[in-house]
Amino acid sequence: QVQLVESGGGLVQAGGSLRLSCAPSGSIFSIGVMGWYRQVPGKQRELVATITSGGIIKYADGLKGRFTISRDNAKNTVYLQMNRLKPEDTAVYYCNAELRRASWTSMYDYWGQGTQVTVSS
Repeated sequence: QVQLVESGGGLVQAGGSLRLSCAPSGSIFSIGVMGWYRQVPGKQRELVATITSGGIIKYADGLKGRFTISRDNAKNTVYLQMNRLKPEDTAVYYCNAELRRASWTSMYDYWGQGTQVTVSS
């Protein structure tokens, strides 16, 4: 069973930084787009940033400049560096990735379990 395993969330003061990491557990044949989304209670999950295997990046409006997404294809890991954090960045952050488990299977969409980021004022 393949899962996306996230790490790096926590509590930080406004203006601080956090770095999230996410990688699949188990054997993977290939990975497509990887990304981060976030969700606060009572609201829909929203895009933070995505990155393709070739390095094409997309950010949600207003986050580019404070947030940086990157990936290490050799480690099958995607990162989210979050700087100058604001209280409104408080949310559960979810990793997302398109994974192919074997050459004869299709690409499927996977989600991590979520990691809490809390920014205090």
